[in-house]
Amino acid sequence: MRLILAFAIAISFIACNDNSSEKKEETKIEPVTNSNPLLTDEEQKDGWQLLFDGTTIAGWHNYGGGSVGNLWKVENGTIKFAGAEKKDTIAQDIITDEEYENFDLKLEWKIDTAGNSGIMFYVQEDKDHPKPYWTGPEMQILDNERHDDRKYPKHRAGDLYDLISCSKETVKPALEWNQVEIKSVNGKLDFFLNGENIVSTTMWDDNWNKMIAASKFKQWPGFGTFKKGRICLQDHDSNVWFRNIKIKKL
Repeated sequence: MRLILAFAIAISFIACNDNSSEKKEETKIEPVTNSNPLLTDEEQKDGWQLLFDGTTIAGWHNYGGGSVGNLWKVENGTIKFAGAEKKDTIAQDIITDEEYENFDLKLEWKIDTAGNSGIMFYVQEDKDHPKPYWTGPEMQILDNERHDDRKYPKHRAGDLYDLISCSKETVKPALEWNQVEIKSVNGKLDFFLNGENIVSTTMWDDNWNKMIAASKFKQWPGFGTFKKGRICLQDHDSNVWFRNIKIKKL
C-alpha cells in the first residue's frame, strides 16, 4: 500500500512540473528605430532631410557636371575639402543635385588656419554662368584672425559676402566648429551663426538691387535674382570641414 502511495505521489509531482506542452512561445516585439539616426524623430516628422549621411557624398556633384572632385573626402563623419593638397587651378566647388526655393539650411563648419571658404545658395548651373558665385549669394567662411579678407568689411566670417556685414561677430577660432543656419522664406533672408541672428535682409527688392549694384557682383548679370537654385560648398584652396548638413523645404 505504501509503495502504491509513493508511486502516485511521484507521478503527481512530475505532472505538476512538466507543463512544457502548455508553454506558449513568446512573441518578440522589435523596437521602432529611427530610420536615419542623424536626424531626430521630431526632425524627420517635421520634414528635415539630410544633405550628408556621414558616410558618402551622395546627392552632390561637381559644379558644371560630373562626380565630386577627388579633394572632397569623407573623414570621421565630415565632408572635408583638402584644399591644401590642391595642385592645379581647376575648381572643385560642389553643389546639390536638387534645387531649393524656400528653405531652412543647417550645418556645421570649421576652417583651417588662415582658411577661406563659403556656402552659396540659389546657385544656377548652366553655360551662361561658369562659376557658382556668378549667381549665388554667399555666407562667408573665414579665419578672421589670419586670412587677408579679414581686413575688408563684408568679407568676414558670417557676412553676406560683399553685401552685408554681420551685426555681431560670433565666429569661433580656426579649427573649431561653428553652427550655421541659413533661412530663406519668400525673400526674407536670415543668417544665424552659433545661435545668433547676425544678418537679416530682404532679397529682390529695390534695396537689394542697390546693394548688388554697389558690390563686386554688379559685373555678373543675374546675380542674386534667382528665387530657386542649388546649395554650393566652395573650393577656395583651403582645408575646410562640414558636418550635420540638413535642409527643410518651407
